[in-house]
Amino acid sequence: MEEKKSRILLESGTNEIEVMRFTVSGELYGINVAKVQEIIMAEKVKPMPHAHPAIEGIFKPREDLITVINLAYYLFGEHQDIGPKDLFIITNFNRMTAAFRVESIEGISRISWKDIQKPDKTVANGDEGVATGIAQCEGQLVTVLDFEKIVAEIAPETTIQVSDVEKLGARPICDSPILIAEDSILLQRMINDCLERAGFTHLINFANGQEAWDHLHAIRNDSDLFDKIHLVITDIEMPEMDGHRLTKLIKDDPRLKHVPVIIFSSLIDEQMRIKGKELGADEQIAKPEIGRLVGLLDTLLARFDEMRPTFDV
Repeated sequence: MEEKKSRILLESGTNEIEVMRFTVSGELYGINVAKVQEIIMAEKVKPMPHAHPAIEGIFKPREDLITVINLAYYLFGEHQDIGPKDLFIITNFNRMTAAFRVESIEGISRISWKDIQKPDKTVANGDEGVATGIAQCEGQLVTVLDFEKIVAEIAPETTIQVSDVEKLGARPICDSPILIAEDSILLQRMINDCLERAGFTHLINFANGQEAWDHLHAIRNDSDLFDKIHLVITDIEMPEMDGHRLTKLIKDDPRLKHVPVIIFSSLIDEQMRIKGKELGADEQIAKPEIGRLVGLLDTLLARFDEMRPTFDV
């Protein structure tokens, strides 16, 4: 597991993902291997009073207490029978460790993000949708779950907070065009809300890296290119094209390479930081540090404005 995880993390801009397939209540789901810390046999869980109903409780496999989330309850709204062979998927993202109870692990599939499709609105149900996308792995359809959204709903205090921006006080208005690539409707809305409160008025949103790249590629030869785009913020996990591939395409392009790129993702750790740096990202920041993101925007936009006369337009 660790060997597989390290291998894909050290590759650059391949637009690939390793999906761990697992079952809950007999249904097949998936999680990005980059979010998985380890798999362990389910242990006795201590219930916590007044917790969210999907929180089963806590356990302590080693030194740290870990919260256990019952995926069956979250997905179906009712407690399923806890089986003797249940497993815990221990995850680490958003600088937080959590355990998710599942029935079984079915294997790991390596696929392209192009092979992961976002469900249409009739299935995804807008903000209520919990799927990052639908993938075909080993001949089966797998729902890749949006674990960031799951945790954000169960523990809102762990995700992006408007209060972090409000602490910055009064700020000037900034009309620099900023492109944002983020597939989660919920997180996209939260990011936009926070940045607008911070004074950024010209936000251009795309649902994945492919849509963002199509837009950038369409305007790359315009004489006023650097009036139309001043900075890119991208998530990593997105269907069709991930943020690492988007970063690579931007930084490999002789004109677009001047545009600063910030990778804003729950997956930022030491290994991911190395990968992002290799791809040319100007900055990388872990969700939910929205206050720090605002500070980086100020710095990079000022630098971009100062350097614009030197760009070959």
